[in-house]
Amino acid sequence: MIRWRKKTEERPSMTRAEALGCRPVRSGEITEEVLASGLVRITYPVRMRPLLASLARRFGGSDRPVMRKLELDTLGTAVWHLIDGQRPVEQIVRAFAKMYTLQPKEADLSVTAFIRELGRRGIIGLK
Repeated sequence: MIRWRKKTEERPSMTRAEALGCRPVRSGEITEEVLASGLVRITYPVRMRPLLASLARRFGGSDRPVMRKLELDTLGTAVWHLIDGQRPVEQIVRAFAKMYTLQPKEADLSVTAFIRELGRRGIIGLK
């Protein structure tokens, strides 16, 4: 049996030190709302794949991206406020660990996972 798979381009891999040296930058397409509780709600566009977008157009949908909302918890809000486009990930991890008196490894794992998820959703990018 022959499997037809789309060839994926290999992404240039980064070392962990290079990744920690990158600066997260907020996307220009998002809106941020600070709630009364002090937490942050982010509204960001979700792009459809071209095939799904063409099907949506065919059945009366629009080309506009769907807007999603993401409400951050206390820890996520703290990291969000540390993302200013100037600080590298490593400094954000250290500041977060100091704020919440966490072990460096624990702060590193949680902050990098959070930043990775924001990047996957297109909310931030890395410089």
